[in-house]
Amino acid sequence: MRKLLKPMGLLAIVALSTFLGGCQLTVLDPKGPVAEQQKDLIYWSIGFMLFIVAVVFVLFSIIIVRYREKKLPEGYEPPDHHGNTFLEIIWTVIPILIVIALAIPTVKTIYALDKAPEATSHKKPLVIHATSAEWKWMFSYPEQNLETVNYLVIPEDRPILFKLTSADSMSALWIPSLGGQEYNMAGMQTELYLQADKPGIYEGRNANFNGEGFADQKFKVKAVTQEEYDKWVKDKQKSAPKLTKKEYDHLLLQGHAKEMTFSSTHLQYVDHSKMHNAGYAEKIRKQSEKQQDKAH
Repeated sequence: MRKLLKPMGLLAIVALSTFLGGCQLTVLDPKGPVAEQQKDLIYWSIGFMLFIVAVVFVLFSIIIVRYREKKLPEGYEPPDHHGNTFLEIIWTVIPILIVIALAIPTVKTIYALDKAPEATSHKKPLVIHATSAEWKWMFSYPEQNLETVNYLVIPEDRPILFKLTSADSMSALWIPSLGGQEYNMAGMQTELYLQADKPGIYEGRNANFNGEGFADQKFKVKAVTQEEYDKWVKDKQKSAPKLTKKEYDHLLLQGHAKEMTFSSTHLQYVDHSKMHNAGYAEKIRKQSEKQQDKAH
């Protein structure tokens, strides 16, 4: 059954993407276990729904043919029906079974994705704090004391635990090749496990509209071997400049930024996941506006 549902689901998605034009099928080419689980759920859901649609169309065709208008004897009176208990039970039970068939795999997948992928659960996750700000991304590596702007370097075949928050408006971190999105919100922290199965460069972006610069709030994810990752960490710890509070406050101003690397993190100055820091970015922007007004 699964072998049949998979091509049916793929055919439906390809057909839909043809009509929509420009839609990418990245989510159907997973590069990690999280995205793989979500892809299987997508195939199951679409395949199952296509089966339901096919049954409905078959029944619809039968009813059209069987109960079409016919020439009947003059004075014919159709029988008086008062309902059919058996049919009423069927069309009540079937929707319940449909909901159960879709709900069980969905709930199982959701709970499975709340923890590190099973295949690499024995490995210590790499913790990365992902902070969004209009319209850029700051990635803090607290254990390595590094911070990057608008790009990520991660080791392959190792779970990555993202701790997500926002300096201002709500965003959503999404790396389609590695898994689904999770929201970044000021004054709170959400978590997301992802993993890359092999080296490569993957596209990441903000999946939640948050203003005029939303379209370009993107970042690159470079997955490398563990040895290459360790070498990158050591190199940046020695060569990258420290992230000063002044520099970080400047990053919080609205606008885009190029890729940057620092040998310290903004977490020593402010943690936007704490409720009392939820308005920190707005405060910095107002101070900047006042300074500009004084300069003029």
